[in-house]
Amino acid sequence: MSFFRVLLAIIFPPLSVIGKGCGSFLIVLLLTFCGWVPGVIAALVILNNPN
Repeated sequence: MSFFRVLLAIIFPPLSVIGKGCGSFLIVLLLTFCGWVPGVIAALVILNNPN
């Protein structure tokens, strides 16, 4: 998890997980629309997952 990805996850969460797959992107996008904080948390959890 690079510093750039973490910074991107804080600024615009869906863009930071675009490389993890379409499902991850859509989940984070939906959570970001519901509220910024849930989107950031989901993006950081997905980015922290080693798989």
